Amino acid sequence: MSAAATMTWHEDLATLVGDTTGVRLPGAGGDAPAAAVGAGWYGEEEEGRAEEGWVQQAKGFAESTAEMLRELGRGLWDVAAQSLAGAEDSELARRLRKRAKATGKRLSFMNEYLPEERDPVRCWLIVAAVAFVTLLGVGSGDETPVELPKKLIISPPSAYRIQLPDGRHLAYEEQGVSADRARFSLIAPHSFLSSRLAGIPGIRASLLEEFGVRLVTYDLPGFGESDPHPGRNLNSSALDMLHLADALDIPDKFWVVGYSGGGMHAWSALHYIPDRVAGAAMFAPMANPYDSKMTKEERHKTWDRWSTKRKLMHILARRFPSLLPLFYRQSFLSGKQGQPESWLSLSLGKKDKTLLEGPEFNAFWERNVAESVRQGDARPFVQEAVLQVSDWGFSLSDIQMQKKEDRGFFELIKSLFNQVEREWVGFLGPIHIWQGMDDRVVSPSVAEFARRVVPGATVHKLLDEGHFSYFCFCDECHRQIFSTLFGIPQGPIDLVPQPGEVASELAEETPAPDNLAEEEQGNSSLA
Repeated sequence: MSAAATMTWHEDLATLVGDTTGVRLPGAGGDAPAAAVGAGWYGEEEEGRAEEGWVQQAKGFAESTAEMLRELGRGLWDVAAQSLAGAEDSELARRLRKRAKATGKRLSFMNEYLPEERDPVRCWLIVAAVAFVTLLGVGSGDETPVELPKKLIISPPSAYRIQLPDGRHLAYEEQGVSADRARFSLIAPHSFLSSRLAGIPGIRASLLEEFGVRLVTYDLPGFGESDPHPGRNLNSSALDMLHLADALDIPDKFWVVGYSGGGMHAWSALHYIPDRVAGAAMFAPMANPYDSKMTKEERHKTWDRWSTKRKLMHILARRFPSLLPLFYRQSFLSGKQGQPESWLSLSLGKKDKTLLEGPEFNAFWERNVAESVRQGDARPFVQEAVLQVSDWGFSLSDIQMQKKEDRGFFELIKSLFNQVEREWVGFLGPIHIWQGMDDRVVSPSVAEFARRVVPGATVHKLLDEGHFSYFCFCDECHRQIFSTLFGIPQGPIDLVPQPGEVASELAEETPAPDNLAEEEQGNSSLA
């Protein structure tokens, strides 16, 4: 196991500041990165890239830490308020009530300045609140009205569900051609703050029909309309996918789609149920930043483009997961609508920002998030966050391995002089990875690491593309993806027999003329 996998939480926190040379920022104008000598596979160093000193890094770190402490204070206040609500007879409530009464008596002389018909307690509370708000607004100079966030609208339950062997129910949705006409079946687990409604966002029904594709999406346990699974891990995730395929009559093999955090579940299918997977289509897939085969340099590159707050959230998930619900209840579990870059602490490039500002993406995002948080429970999200940064039970290098053979002494000596190809084991089907080079959510270094440890993976580098821009609402991109996976479109399987086939079937059913004559002669003799 490498040193990166055994770092303490103090060392984890130290990695947030980065190296002493400064943080590298992406080039302006969305130009394609120009690879320098020794810059690596994805051209990390760019011309004209500005550098930020340690003072700016420390300032950004302090601001992000202060923001998180403020949100933590709000969460603790909410917990205290909920604990005191309804506890009228508790010792703490009695003591607070006694002190408040004594303070009220000392300040009772101020009631002379109030009208007689007003309740002093309520009046002074209002005065204090107005004074506090007024003080906060002094010197701000910003008179722009603030638009209140809208409430999430959760629609009535509508999913199809299957029952798993352990009694849980799994919610799913189908798109494309029917099961008996499908040439290819795709199963897509969703990413962190998502649901079965995501699938491939914006995919056209006509394109699915053209390639004969059946797309199946489902809610992870505890998300959407799927029952929670308290002890879930990536092994159980792969088995859920297998049971779903069997329940939906996918006779042979299916393709698995892994986007962003959903890539974690796609990798688990390749490792735990390789015999049922035909191939994998990955889009900016996550890898475990604590993978034992990841070098220290690869790990730092994985974190390099993340915002400071997102780094802190990952450290909390690994070291202090019990604190995560406090932050989740202040964001996507608040019942209000919000933006992905705020809720998930994302850094976005030019193309991603343009896409996320569009009405089509916003409508999709609101509907998908509302379905994801339908159950209002923080535990499934904590489980998902912890899974991303904990031991997966396997390394990506275990997806494809050379078979170990027990050789004798003479066979070993012979192999030193003869080049003998060793047999590969694991998942041997196609693995395609599409990676945007301007992706600041999942670093391009993750695709580089996957290609290094999974030799059979094919990486498609997408210049100027971000984390969302290629996968979401791009008809041309979706066609390119299907053409890469399936070749020339052949449409769905035709169940209607052709005219030549109909004629041959009729000929087989029609008796020969000699047989007809014999039957007529037999009938006349009987008469």
